Amino acid sequence: MSRKQSLDTICIQGGWKPKNGEPRVLPIYQSTTFKYETSEQMGRLFDLEEDGYFYTRLANPTNDAVADKICRLEGGAAAMLTSSGQAANMYAVLNICSAGDHIVCAATIYGGTSNLFTVTLKRFGIECTLVDPDAPEEELDKAFRENTKAVFGETIANPALVVLDLEKFAGLAHRHNVPFIVDNTFATPINCRPFEWGADIVTHSTTKYMDGHAMAVGGCIVDSGNFDWEAYGEKFPGLTTPDESYHGVVYTERFGKGAYITKATVQLMRDMGSIQSPQNAFLLNVGLETLHLRMPRHCENALKVAEYLKSRDDVAWVNYPGLKGDKYHDLAEKYMPNGTCGVISFGLKGGRAAAAEFMDRLKLAAIVTHVADARTSVLHPASHTHRQLSDQQLIEAGVDPAMIRFSTGLEASEDIIGDIEQALG
Repeated sequence: MSRKQSLDTICIQGGWKPKNGEPRVLPIYQSTTFKYETSEQMGRLFDLEEDGYFYTRLANPTNDAVADKICRLEGGAAAMLTSSGQAANMYAVLNICSAGDHIVCAATIYGGTSNLFTVTLKRFGIECTLVDPDAPEEELDKAFRENTKAVFGETIANPALVVLDLEKFAGLAHRHNVPFIVDNTFATPINCRPFEWGADIVTHSTTKYMDGHAMAVGGCIVDSGNFDWEAYGEKFPGLTTPDESYHGVVYTERFGKGAYITKATVQLMRDMGSIQSPQNAFLLNVGLETLHLRMPRHCENALKVAEYLKSRDDVAWVNYPGLKGDKYHDLAEKYMPNGTCGVISFGLKGGRAAAAEFMDRLKLAAIVTHVADARTSVLHPASHTHRQLSDQQLIEAGVDPAMIRFSTGLEASEDIIGDIEQALG
């Protein structure tokens, strides 16, 4: 039996396996469509009787190679790329939820995802209950209903930096016979593999650390293959009963551990689009090849910056799970012993006004909407990414209205700290 490959090797060589005379580097299959010799061959593809490519909205060889690499990094059974992280989270839920259904979600998740679940999906007839991730299990149990279909959270919340207790939430979901979906964007599989702690489905905004260059927007869904959809078939009829749009195929019967991703691809992607372009998938793969090298440096730099900020009298508070004494340090040590991420949040004693002045004086760090790439960046969530939330909603989401989100890049740590020092004055 062959030796199991390390994550380092998978980052570089996973996904694309060139045959004799084929390109060593993953090629871009920049084509909308694929040719076949007979009508019957293409018909079998449309009936899901054979694997193959016929239209890039459903599948593309470049995309599949990159999805397979991410799947292997997470230790999953199947994966698919999407056009963005938002699309990944939307599809992950819509693949098992429809009008009249309900999900339970950690309140501290990224503001855009929170809005997706509580506002947009509500228009689809899907309700969402936000819960305090630190609440005791008996309190969290009360959020579940007969029509609850999933539990959702983030390994490291953006930007609150709350580390989710994965085992607690996995146990909670499974007691109620529903899957646990985890957004693993900030930690990446280099620092955390949620399937090893009971998660069933993992999502990513590949736009962040996976890409690493801030060049290509994208998302990914990975299924562990571990959730037994058939055991709770009445809850998940879309997977366990015939799909008449494909001549009555039952996904769990035909595709086994690949059922969830197959349905998301041939049904949701077919009808709603949101495919990642092959060009973006190619760029994502370039980023993935150095993910195992970049994440330790991000974490090393972030810890140094957090320690510096902690030493300043004009800094009111610092949140960074890698920092000793942080509220979530113990959970981080349990689930992410090799490091968390490069993002820090902190507040200045001068509040909102001081935050704006500090950000405007930065020279190396740039004020941008983006986070988690090679370049150091900064943002004031209450004024930018979470602008749609009231102060009370911000607090419930774990976002202090004065919070500064600081994404530590790969520059020299002394230069990053020097920039902060001159901006604080």
